Amino acid sequence: MKLKDIQRILEAEVLAGADLLDEDVVMACGSDLMSDVLSFAKSASLLLTGLINPQVVRTAEMADLAAICFVRGKKPEQETIRMAEAKNIPLLTTPLPMFESCGRLWRQGLPGCSEYEKRG
Repeated sequence: MKLKDIQRILEAEVLAGADLLDEDVVMACGSDLMSDVLSFAKSASLLLTGLINPQVVRTAEMADLAAICFVRGKKPEQETIRMAEAKNIPLLTTPLPMFESCGRLWRQGLPGCSEYEKRG
């Protein structure tokens, strides 16, 4: 699924990486535990999280994630946005809660990590 489709589905605002919305996303991972993201998320995944600190961007870089979407309308500080821009990691924010965000994406065909592994 293209990141621009995810933006539309989640009614999201782009905070960084507007030029990367044609990138493919293979699965989604919803978590506020960055250790779980490192353990379960696959390369080219979308991370949905309520955390807005710079560590989220560092984790996304280490896990080679496609993008980060902050839920519940959260927006990180400019330092975090600048870090994401420097690392070419798109940032989105959606007013939707985590559960509804994940549900909308799943309903539109974007798998989670357990489904993606079964397809693999």
